[in-house]
Amino acid sequence: MLKHIKKDKLDIEIYGTRAEMGAAAGKAAADRIRALLREKDEVNVIFAAAPSQNETLAALCAAPDVDWTRVNAFHMDEYVGLTPDAPQNFGSFLRNAIFSKLPFKSVRYIYAEGESEDETIARYTALLEAHPVDVVCLGIGENAHIAFNDPWVADFDDPVLVKRVPLDEVCRQQQVNDGCFARLDDVPRYALTLTVPALTRAGWLFCTVPAPTKADAVYAVVNADVGPDVPATSMRLHNHAVMYCDRDSGARVL
Repeated sequence: MLKHIKKDKLDIEIYGTRAEMGAAAGKAAADRIRALLREKDEVNVIFAAAPSQNETLAALCAAPDVDWTRVNAFHMDEYVGLTPDAPQNFGSFLRNAIFSKLPFKSVRYIYAEGESEDETIARYTALLEAHPVDVVCLGIGENAHIAFNDPWVADFDDPVLVKRVPLDEVCRQQQVNDGCFARLDDVPRYALTLTVPALTRAGWLFCTVPAPTKADAVYAVVNADVGPDVPATSMRLHNHAVMYCDRDSGARVL
């Protein structure tokens, strides 16, 4: 580790390489899941879907001695308007990266074939209520969003757990920058997302943030006032949250 920063309740760990960052985040998340499985019959985990999570998800897949058959997996956001088999779907990303590789007790996707949007929101809300979240593996956006809670829609006191949101241009351009879409016009304009409270009410947050494109967002998380203008500052209010950075994303706070 190159540097450790404590800001309010949030721990920030900066590593020399992206690989070291992902290995540390994955190990910490796996260690927490093991510890929880010693205390309870099942553990509920929400996973983010983005290239920023590749190293962490790979580390989780390789983690030894985790009884994944007692873990319920959820994903945190999904585009509106893509076909079910579109490779850009976050459910498709997670299926390829982790859901198909580990023997989870259950995998809960946001979308189900044949549902209306209102039915999807109601079903997924009921699932989250029935399975209180223990662990969230997340990232932050270039605009410091968490899930698809962009600065102009984030609400730290949101009364709902799942909602439809518009995506701002910075957020949509990030999807092009990440190589998920060829052009900005291809990126959907709306998504369903878990809200800030749906994520932060989990017991533990493991946030992985690599790459130079996230350096300004990491700086804002550490230095901005806590509030929805910088949605990821919500982690500074959480009792058990760690943000893992590499040298590039942490450059402005090193």
